[in-house]
Amino acid sequence: MTTKNLLVELFVEELPPKALKKLGEAFATVLADSLKTQGLVAADAAVTHFASPRRLAVQVAAVAAQAADKAVSQKLMPVAVGLDASGNATPALLKKLQALGADATAVSTLKRAMDGKAEALFYDSTVKGATLVEGLQKALLETIAKLPIPKVMSYQLQSGCDLPGWTSVSFVRPAHGLVALHGNDVVPVQALGLQSGNRTEGHRFEAAVSPVVIADADAYAATMAKDGAVIASFAERRSEIVRQLDAAAAKVGGGCKPIEDDALLDEVTALVERPNVLICEFEPQFLEVPQECLILTMKANQKYFPLLDAAGKLTNKFLVVSNINPEDASFVIGGNERVVRPRLADAKFFFDQDRKKTLASRVEGLGKVVYHNKLGTQGERVERVRAIAKAIASQLGDATLVAQADQAAQLAKTDLVTDMVGEFPELQGIMGGYYALNDGLGETVAHAIEDHYKPRFAGDALPRNTAGLVVALADKLETLVGMFGIGNLPTGDKDPFALRRHALGVIRMLVEKDLPLDVSALVQSAVPAFGSLITDASSALVDFTFDRIAGSLREQGYSAQEVDAVLALRPQRLGDVAKRLTAVRAFAALPESPALAAANKRISNILKKTDDVDAHVSEVLLQEAAEKALYAAMQTVLPKAQSQWQAGDYTASLQSLAALRAPVDAFFEDVMVNAEQMDLRLNRLGLLKSLHVAMNRVADLSKLAA
Repeated sequence: MTTKNLLVELFVEELPPKALKKLGEAFATVLADSLKTQGLVAADAAVTHFASPRRLAVQVAAVAAQAADKAVSQKLMPVAVGLDASGNATPALLKKLQALGADATAVSTLKRAMDGKAEALFYDSTVKGATLVEGLQKALLETIAKLPIPKVMSYQLQSGCDLPGWTSVSFVRPAHGLVALHGNDVVPVQALGLQSGNRTEGHRFEAAVSPVVIADADAYAATMAKDGAVIASFAERRSEIVRQLDAAAAKVGGGCKPIEDDALLDEVTALVERPNVLICEFEPQFLEVPQECLILTMKANQKYFPLLDAAGKLTNKFLVVSNINPEDASFVIGGNERVVRPRLADAKFFFDQDRKKTLASRVEGLGKVVYHNKLGTQGERVERVRAIAKAIASQLGDATLVAQADQAAQLAKTDLVTDMVGEFPELQGIMGGYYALNDGLGETVAHAIEDHYKPRFAGDALPRNTAGLVVALADKLETLVGMFGIGNLPTGDKDPFALRRHALGVIRMLVEKDLPLDVSALVQSAVPAFGSLITDASSALVDFTFDRIAGSLREQGYSAQEVDAVLALRPQRLGDVAKRLTAVRAFAALPESPALAAANKRISNILKKTDDVDAHVSEVLLQEAAEKALYAAMQTVLPKAQSQWQAGDYTASLQSLAALRAPVDAFFEDVMVNAEQMDLRLNRLGLLKSLHVAMNRVADLSKLAA
């Protein structure tokens, strides 16, 4: 069967830039998958997607003009229904065959086979493979219906449309052209009121010809680049922007580099069809404003790439990705410089105005900002965070730390009522740090204010100082305890208050800073700050936290068995978890591990059946040689393992237990635990209880049993 490459392009008005990458990938994937399902293309066929501001396109390799015929076996009905007592076809069977395009002569060809408990009749036929026209029409409509369109537009069809009855159509943007080529042959399909052809449009201003004629499916990218002045591939266009950005930065010199921002890069790639990077600048006086403000306004409002020097400081140069390439770029450069100047002036004005008032003077204003209708205002929230922060600080440090954490907690939210954060909410915390320095509060408090939102996301840095850690913990705990207390829990993929992220932030700080704080006590200590506003949901929140720990550890590469073994004990000092996991992994690698894990599981099951077993052993009541040997071994091994455990050497503690394998095996082989004499039975249970306690200090080793 001969095959050719297939090209499909939908030419539209400017697509939403933040959605373009996903739209392009979905257009290619869904269309190709539909063709594969219909047998028109092999499952491993190469699929190339294209996406520019005004087009979605896909090239699929080795597409057949018609799919191969397919043998189909179709169940008709039970034999008892289809054939009478004489074996002749019933009217029901004849009607069913007629519906399938067969007549009474097909009865003799029917097959019988068991279908569950009854025998059924099956009709074997050959279904003709779909033609490319049929298959592509179906695939195209499926693809358009399944595109992840952020917001649909409805618009009138062009006059002269040959689809009677259609008056309007809905799509992400009005569509104006459809290309469908199988090799160099046009595949006649329709979509969105458009008839396919081989013509499209190139760059709005710089195309060499209009329309652009695509002679062959294989020539699409080259033709668009040459005649249309368009780099059709999203990935190639993105790479070209990166190359030009780096080249422009090198031209500026001084070790300058464009700011790294993948989301901005994707958005700019979606805004241009043929990128042209230009170097612009603004007045150095604006550098007096915190660089985060200038960077944000250039990125968010203008889609510019600020240039940073070798030390990471903002320069007064920035890069613009233009969609045109004039011989004299001075007008484009000048225009962008004029546009950015008012934005920077606004940032400078906000910064200057905000510094006229101290953060302390803004505390009262937080009482007018609603936080949550069940939890009060931001002012009330601040008081709760202060109470929690003081409780944590008193455990981690002296009166100085308590005072610093309290001051930072009181002022941490005050930048929410500043002009700068009102304009750029992304700068909350950051601006608070700058304003705290301006107020002469010192670096410790300023950094604590700036860092109290950290970690904001996976991989984000933790707060730089202990006061910052305290306030960050208090802030996240206030959110978690409050939301759990009023029943606002995450459900499925919905987590509007980012409680999962807050919990992971608390976990990271406790683990990575190895803070001497117990998880359950920490959660419980935050509850009194709410008074009667909430119901105490500490238990559910602790469970939620350990679920997040388990998920995080599995993502880090620990096995489910290892994680379950350690977390089964609910270790309260999370800084110990990694050491416990390392110890469990080392223990699991020992040859004695499977036998001891199985024995531990057996001991657990025995002890579950007996209430309140005392971990006490009377040596006089030891009768069997095996129980005496086990007791003697425990007298040697357990003190050593206990000492190592107390010293925090969990790996050595578990490995010491390996010496008990032989006496434990012998005990279970030779000793009847549930002896008839009550004193012997209780003594043996006490022996097992002592062993069980010692074996499960680091982790529940029974979880390692197969």
